[in-house]
Amino acid sequence: MRKIHGSALPRLLLLPLESQLDRVGRRLMQPDGAPRFDFRQPLGEEALLPPDSVSWRIFKNPISLFIGGVAAVILELAEPAVRTGVWEHSSFRKDTVGRLQRTGLAAMITVYGARSRAEKMIAGVVRQHDRVGGTTPDGRSYKANDPDLLDWVQATATFGFTMAYSRYVSQLSAEEISQAFAEALVPGRLYGARNTPTSLSGWEKMLAEMKPRLEPSAIIDEFLWLVSEAEAFPAVLRPLQRSMVRAAVALVPQDVQHMLGLPHRYRMRLGEENLLRQAGSMADRLVLPSLPPAQSCLRLGLPADYLYHWIPDALPDFTPPPALRATSGSGRG
Repeated sequence: MRKIHGSALPRLLLLPLESQLDRVGRRLMQPDGAPRFDFRQPLGEEALLPPDSVSWRIFKNPISLFIGGVAAVILELAEPAVRTGVWEHSSFRKDTVGRLQRTGLAAMITVYGARSRAEKMIAGVVRQHDRVGGTTPDGRSYKANDPDLLDWVQATATFGFTMAYSRYVSQLSAEEISQAFAEALVPGRLYGARNTPTSLSGWEKMLAEMKPRLEPSAIIDEFLWLVSEAEAFPAVLRPLQRSMVRAAVALVPQDVQHMLGLPHRYRMRLGEENLLRQAGSMADRLVLPSLPPAQSCLRLGLPADYLYHWIPDALPDFTPPPALRATSGSGRG
């Protein structure tokens, strides 16, 4: 991780915004009916990944997490077995916000939670997957714990979160992107994935191999509408939420966008990319003391703002790596 001194905005100007967003963040991280998870405990216990990892750096940013998460789900829903399992055995349609909250909390626990508690949570998810299975509309049987499907889900999540951070927050090098894929191998194995990419080139190879299995579906359009209109953010931020959904569509490789026939209304509008990059850059400077990144640093005896010492003075011009465009790939691992 590169340490870059300085900040485009004085810290004092950010404090009121940090306080407001900290309250919003607490609400989003606490799904109704779910037990409260304390990221400060057990004191001193390490997470699955170290605090100087690329993953700890990118998962602290709420803008890129939302964009990357939506992009990942688009790719997941393009695969028929994953799509059928998600749509028939989850609450996306009935409780979109609750599902987003639970998914977000699970991601936070996976990256920042104490190892023993993260392993316990993941084991519970695996038990739930063991009970999920069925048949796709074209007659193909599937099980949610199929390692082949889990490989795809894990890889698309890493692609989405990492590329969203690189595009809308701070550009990552190819080596840093590859490191993020390698880091994802640790939790991925616990979830049941067995052959996930461990590098950027590995992702490109997997994507090329998966393309014949991907197909358009009205469910993808329905998903995009749901996450655009769900009350995931306060009303004043709802236009930004819709912009983030369009940004997620833009993150999907262009040839896959065309293959899926993603609706034109989800094309990014003039000025939106620059707006989101400014929002993402600002969000990377906001220390939200009640949220998992800061709380987990305190658990490890680090200052709450430890992760925020690694911020750029300004967002550089973005040059998409090959994985953001149409790619054919050159190797797994």
